[in-house]
Amino acid sequence: MPRPRFNRILLKLSGEVLMGPEPFGIDPATVTRIAEEIKEAALGHSLCLVVGGGNIFRGLAGAAKGFDRASADYMGMLATVMNALALQNALEKIGVDTRVQSAIPMATVSEPYIRRRAVRHMEKGRVVIFAAGTGNPFFTTDTAAALRAAEMGCDALFKGTSVDGVYDADPKKVAGANRYDSVSFDKVLSDNLKVMDATAVALCRDNNIPIVVFNIREPGNLASVLRGEGVSTVVQKEG
Repeated sequence: MPRPRFNRILLKLSGEVLMGPEPFGIDPATVTRIAEEIKEAALGHSLCLVVGGGNIFRGLAGAAKGFDRASADYMGMLATVMNALALQNALEKIGVDTRVQSAIPMATVSEPYIRRRAVRHMEKGRVVIFAAGTGNPFFTTDTAAALRAAEMGCDALFKGTSVDGVYDADPKKVAGANRYDSVSFDKVLSDNLKVMDATAVALCRDNNIPIVVFNIREPGNLASVLRGEGVSTVVQKEG
């Protein structure tokens, strides 16, 4: 299936990407490098972001260690705000106009999430960073990314991970795992391929928003994949 031209894009970044070589937290050099790639990618595209919080605190892992699940998820949402502010700082240092909108109101450091305001920011060429997930426990930042992509009228959801696409098995554990160039939403769901959680995949399928999975850790890869080059997997409807 040929790759269509994408104009308005939501970029989903895992919190772990911001760790760089460190085992925990935010690595300033890595954040700066990612910001430079986002700046390049924003040329000719309308761009918004959702960032996870797993480099600081992951709600599901916290619940497994004894935290109340709802409280743990709220803690994870606060971690995403920290990451969003780090990205905003790095982007504005290199001249990219940004806005952070949080699903959990915290007016001192960010705007509240207001859909029409976010759309207007994007129309003005600003990069909007959505923080705090959906604002509700029991939903992942993958689902938040799919939701915001639908609300913003995005042409695609780009998921930057540590692997270069979608495989039929975990490539870190199975040496002979095969990568898909393109795969359908239904196959991802029926075969339980580890792309995003099922709610996020179904939301993208129902709103016909392709998911492009690529390796954000490879320098220059975001802009390359946006041009239709580089290595990635496109999850989209059949036909």
